[in-house]
Amino acid sequence: MSSEGQDHLSKAEISKDAVQSGAEAAIGTVAEVAAIITGAIKDVAGALGGLATELFEIKDASKKAMDQHVDDPIDQQVDDLDDLDDLDGLDDLDDLDDEV
Repeated sequence: MSSEGQDHLSKAEISKDAVQSGAEAAIGTVAEVAAIITGAIKDVAGALGGLATELFEIKDASKKAMDQHVDDPIDQQVDDLDDLDDLDGLDDLDDLDDEV
């Protein structure tokens, strides 16, 4: 049989072509995976940024609500009673009652 008209490739050239094709496939896959990971990191960063924005808004709304809060007279009376418990010298008065 004659091999006229056909290119003859050496074993070395066939091996080089196989290695080249394998390397190109591997590099393409690595690039695809890197793009997926980069996109995922971008999405996570965006989600965390959104959470931070919401937390700042909640903090500002809380502060604004506290600034606009009007003390209820009953709450104020309870606070006043709590303040009385903290006064120094009440223990001395109890000691006087015990002596009498």
